[in-house]
Amino acid sequence: MASIPQLLMDEVQPALTTSGGKVTVVGVGQVGMACAFSLVTQHICSELALVDVAADKLRGEMMDLQHGLTFLRNVKIEANTDYSVSAGSRLCIVTAGARQREGESRLSLVQRNVDIFKGIIPNLVKYSPNCILLVVSNPVDILTYVAWKLSGLPKNRVIGSGTNLDSSRFRFHLSQKLNVAPSSCHGWIIGEHGDSSVPVWSGVNVAGVRLRDLNPLVGTPEDPDKYNEMHNDVVNSAYEVIRLKGYTSWAIGTSCAVLSRALLSNLRSIYAVTTAVQGYQDIDKDVFLSLPVVLGENGVTHIIKQTLTQAEIDQLKKSADTLWDVQAGIQF
Repeated sequence: MASIPQLLMDEVQPALTTSGGKVTVVGVGQVGMACAFSLVTQHICSELALVDVAADKLRGEMMDLQHGLTFLRNVKIEANTDYSVSAGSRLCIVTAGARQREGESRLSLVQRNVDIFKGIIPNLVKYSPNCILLVVSNPVDILTYVAWKLSGLPKNRVIGSGTNLDSSRFRFHLSQKLNVAPSSCHGWIIGEHGDSSVPVWSGVNVAGVRLRDLNPLVGTPEDPDKYNEMHNDVVNSAYEVIRLKGYTSWAIGTSCAVLSRALLSNLRSIYAVTTAVQGYQDIDKDVFLSLPVVLGENGVTHIIKQTLTQAEIDQLKKSADTLWDVQAGIQF
């Protein structure tokens, strides 16, 4: 009989035992700087390189971070428009790309950002051939696939920020409803980081108590407590924040920081991030979607085998089909 770890997880790649501390962030817009600020203030990296095409803003952001180092642990911070500054990075975070406009779907951004990635990904791999790529730019699932195709790296070392933030938003809304801390609410959003994402209501729990054991209708349209509206709130969160302040930044920055810590410190923590999913739950498309995975110094080492309802599996396959349809039209 298989052991519990074998039943729980599919191995993707064994974890490495080496360590490294240099991180490169490509793009010094609102998202990139929120990532950089989180990395520096949470003491996650020992070296930070910033890359962007806007030389003045790049230098200004570098200086602004450097001037606060007195109040933090020392970090070597460099910035340049030339990708040579990224050499030797253990982790490269890509936030650059055309910004999502108010009311614009993530999927409509595809080709514009594919063209931008052609100038980014090969340069990162040229100077850091052993790096892990963390893609944040939207639409993140398709661009993670694009980054993998352009990089030549194994799939386990190319991941996207995916639904880690969606899951955090989900847990926040649950916490507001239940009046407990978000960290004490356990629930996952999987699939696309976007409109076709899948809330795993069958597994939502607090202290191991599944909400569906208390109310079988939780998460369904028939639920009198209307928990199902939370998923709409999750899907619309980015659009609402963009409408109100023009962009999203802080939540995605902190999301990237926890992913970075897991990767750099070989924590083997589990997060929902964009990864290659062909063969999972009978998905036959070569797409990248978010699933709970184990993150270590070699990137994705295992994919968690969630127990999903048939409805959730069908939604996940629909999410894969949605991305495949868009992916098929990409011009490399």
